[in-house]
Amino acid sequence: MRVIAGALRGRALKAPPGDATRPTGARVKEALFSILGDMTDLAVLDLYAGSGALGIEALSRGARSAVLVESARPALTCLRENVAKLGLEGSAKVLPLRVEAALQQVARLGPFDLVLCDPPWKDIAAARATLEALATARAFSAGARIALEHSAKDPPPAPEASLLRVCDERRWGDTAVLLLEPADAPASHATDA
Repeated sequence: MRVIAGALRGRALKAPPGDATRPTGARVKEALFSILGDMTDLAVLDLYAGSGALGIEALSRGARSAVLVESARPALTCLRENVAKLGLEGSAKVLPLRVEAALQQVARLGPFDLVLCDPPWKDIAAARATLEALATARAFSAGARIALEHSAKDPPPAPEASLLRVCDERRWGDTAVLLLEPADAPASHATDA
């Protein structure tokens, strides 16, 4: 697993052992960041960060800062090692918390311009609850983009809250990414990419 583009391009990332986490594939990561566009000076929130591959990719591509939330011990150890190995301690903050608890605290660390969310695929209810809690916390900027990765075999875990709206969904093999934005934001051009 490697950083695809930017200042850290080609640098290796350590992946957590076992099958408790499912790192985002290189093809999906490259396509997602192509859709998301310019990362320059963005504040990023990476929920269910795992190894940190998505948040680190955003930092490599010019994001100003990233808050990486992970609670699983093997993934958390790996995440901390990746941040240290790449010298990102000044721009990456690791929160060793469950996402539900972190969302109660992140509003004071935001607002975030990009939220990357890769919850366990088997728990659609948790993905939906995460979106609801994220919307309620309002920890994102008015023009924020939210990318939620999920299994392409399941229906998208679209939020019920009226604070977020779906602007696009993309699929690559078994992986799908739901793209959302604040409901009060001007309509995005996510589908133009």
